[in-house]
Amino acid sequence: MFRLIASVACLAMPIAANSQAYPVKPVRVVLTLAGTDVLARVGAQRMTEALGQPVVVDLVLGASGAIGAASVARAAPDGYTIMLTSSAQVVTRVFLSRNTPYDSVKSFAPIAKVAEAVAVVAVNPTLSVGSMGELVDYARRNPGKISFATSGVGTTHHLSAEMVRQLTGIEWTHVPYKSSGQIINDLFSGEVQVAFSALANLVQFANSGKVRIIAVNGDSRFRALANIPTVAEQLAGYERPPGWVAYFGPAGLPASIVARLNEEIVNAMSMPGVRARMEAVGFVVSTSTPGELGDMVKRSVAITGKLVKAAGIEPE
Repeated sequence: MFRLIASVACLAMPIAANSQAYPVKPVRVVLTLAGTDVLARVGAQRMTEALGQPVVVDLVLGASGAIGAASVARAAPDGYTIMLTSSAQVVTRVFLSRNTPYDSVKSFAPIAKVAEAVAVVAVNPTLSVGSMGELVDYARRNPGKISFATSGVGTTHHLSAEMVRQLTGIEWTHVPYKSSGQIINDLFSGEVQVAFSALANLVQFANSGKVRIIAVNGDSRFRALANIPTVAEQLAGYERPPGWVAYFGPAGLPASIVARLNEEIVNAMSMPGVRARMEAVGFVVSTSTPGELGDMVKRSVAITGKLVKAAGIEPE
């Protein structure tokens, strides 16, 4: 019995040693969405210093990021391949594509949420509304005469407008665009009266008075627009569809490695100057524990599924 226990202990020692030594080689961060390079590189720089191994960012955008996400889902759960991605990739895509090669909950190990995209609701200044309440009242008095622009079918912006429709019963027309430039041009001209968009696309035009921002589409007010309330503050029952950015690893990633990565990622996001750098590119730093992120994914799946069904969006 003694020899048996000793043998088991010896077998366990290399496992414990490997866990404690992590990492012993470079860590690859697969980046699945454009526009978050700054976010990824800030985290990589800090983690490289803390982990003592190079953390390399690898931008993989094929199939709108699905190729990169699928490669992480298939990777060995050893902590050397993780990804920085968005709720659109992990959650929303599953409802929009018949051939998504991963499951929102089962394929990935949540590590840490790091940020939320800053989004807003803006109107053409000639539209005499200054709040969500006034916009809803106007739409009710003019059924079918309001058009709203978004960056595409099934995006957070589209689903946000769909939630407004569900809560209020208003009738308005969705106009999806492929570029922010097209949205801005048509909002200026009055071709569309309302836009659900990332703040980064509209902020300079709001500052010059060419568009009017009437709500922040987020969980809380944005520091640079402190006088503008959120949609939820103005519309009872509103819950913003998911718009977060987070780190994940392959399912089965050991809890000790998840905890180490979470610690270093959260530390990176709390560094002086990071908040300002993130806000400059349209993100608010917002971190989480692995468990909180896991719960957020499940909640995001539930909200998105209901909205996609209500909007009549069919997967392609």
